[in-house]
Parts: sequence; structure tokens; C-alpha cells
Amino acid sequence: MPIDPATFKFDTPQFDPRFPNQNQSKHCAQSYIDYHKCVNVKGEDFEPCQLFFKTFTSLCPLDWVEKWDDQRAAGKFPVNMDA
Repeated sequence: MPIDPATFKFDTPQFDPRFPNQNQSKHCAQSYIDYHKCVNVKGEDFEPCQLFFKTFTSLCPLDWVEKWDDQRAAGKFPVNMDA
């Protein structure tokens, strides 16, 4: 999903009680997974999915996201995104 710089509002993710006081890499990965599961079930236009998108794009290094995107495209991502 391309980001339009003219309309994009930069926000940091809100507190998630599943990830208190710890390295945010788990929060990053879970948000990436949740976003793609949400889009697969509800569609890309479903507004609540955007919270996951904003979270993982804010927390995850671009290298990780590109690697995960490549793994998903090749069918080798370790998590089933269809459920």
C-alpha cells in the first residue's frame, strides 16, 4: 500500500499491554501479521486494519518488512495469513 506523503500523519503506536517494558520487535512482527490477516479477511479498505499498518510501519525496520514481503510472495512466510 503506497503512502501518500501529503496525507500521511506520523503517529507513534499506542501502548499495547501485550508488550509492556520490552523490546518492541515482537510488537512489530505481530502488527505486521495482524495487518495482513486483517486485510485478507476484511479487505484493504477496512479502516481498523490501518492501525496495524501504522504500527508495523512505525516500529519495523524496512529491511525486515521487505524480507517478510518476499517470503510471503514466495509462500515461505512462517505464519499462515489466511486465518
